[in-house]
Amino acid sequence: MGDELLLRDARDGGVVVLALNRPPLHPLSTAVLAAIESTARELAVDPDVTAVVVTGGAKAFAAGADVAEFTEPDAAVKVNGAFRRAFDALGAIPRPVIAAIEGFALGGGLELALACDLRIAGDRARLGFPEIQLGILPGAGGTQRTARLLGPARTKELVWTGRHVVASEALALGLVDRVVPDGTALDAAVELAQSLGAGAVVAMGLAKRVIDGGLDGSLDAGLDLEAAAFAAVFDTEDATIGIRSFLADGPGKATFRGR
Repeated sequence: MGDELLLRDARDGGVVVLALNRPPLHPLSTAVLAAIESTARELAVDPDVTAVVVTGGAKAFAAGADVAEFTEPDAAVKVNGAFRRAFDALGAIPRPVIAAIEGFALGGGLELALACDLRIAGDRARLGFPEIQLGILPGAGGTQRTARLLGPARTKELVWTGRHVVASEALALGLVDRVVPDGTALDAAVELAQSLGAGAVVAMGLAKRVIDGGLDGSLDAGLDLEAAAFAAVFDTEDATIGIRSFLADGPGKATFRGR
């Protein structure tokens, strides 16, 4: 995996923090992306993991792809493939995945954050897609995931201008989900991850798969996905615990086991 490129830290409650480790700007080289991919695949099948937090450093969450690799032969295919495999693997983790953003999240760095389920940003964070300044466009989900969050017009404006968005505007647009004081994004993300991780994480994983999968098809197809997941979740131990606890003690009293 290359621990020098991606640090893995187990926190209380089954939360795992993944920290990029190429300071100060944490560029996303193909080696870093391979580390993200392999680690995400491991976490996806670990039943003891309840949630994942992805972070960078104080100056940058990640300032984009490693542009030095763009001059190599077949760079577009190789780099794009590495991004796609890494972010697909991250998105496939059947648990909440939260980005903790401080400083710059630009280009591939913003796309990494968008591959997570939720985003918490420090109030001095700056986000954007500067690829147009290189004569290229976002190629790791920026055009697609952003359009699903913000709509096509706002996405085009961000991509075409390449401008940086400050945290407050990112929150107003829906590009991030919460803004916290500078330097506290990781703590806030871990706190949220631990809160979610104490819940019915198997049901959360099924809901994640249905929500994400339903965006790609018709309403009827999405409703079919939902119905199948609704039936499947009744076979989980957490559903048995939750229903029995509700009937005996009312809502919000269940202690789930993540099974």
